[in-house]
Amino acid sequence: MKLDRIDIKILSELQKNGRMTYVELAELVNLSATPCLVRVKKLQAEGYIGGYSAQINMGKLGQVLTVFTEITLRNHRQADIARFMSAIQNIDQVIECHIVSGDYDYLVKFVASSIGEYQSLMERLVEMDIGIEKYFSFVVLKSPITKYHMPLTNLFDI
Repeated sequence: MKLDRIDIKILSELQKNGRMTYVELAELVNLSATPCLVRVKKLQAEGYIGGYSAQINMGKLGQVLTVFTEITLRNHRQADIARFMSAIQNIDQVIECHIVSGDYDYLVKFVASSIGEYQSLMERLVEMDIGIEKYFSFVVLKSPITKYHMPLTNLFDI
């Protein structure tokens, strides 16, 4: 499926508000409701829309600690990488994991209830012998800018 500018606009609007009606969405992208619905269904079927979710205001629920952790592995063989990824993907507190270039291998974003919980988690990971050579932790003090949507219309100028 080749996307056009209307498809990109639909995706852009839906990521901002996935609960809007098809009529509201159609108005925003200058289509009538039926063709808009057809496009959304096609975008879903083709995998461009992976699902819908709610953005939770964590501050309302209580105190949460966010930590970015740079992780370097001892070895970079496929088996070592697979063992690390298998372990890390099963940890609920891991909400992002990125393979990066530079002085370390992974940038992992953790959320925990406290520094103690994070420290215990990292100690368990090191003790699991999943290949972690070293790690550096960066505790988030404040997040003045947090966006939940990508600038699709700027990234994909169609």
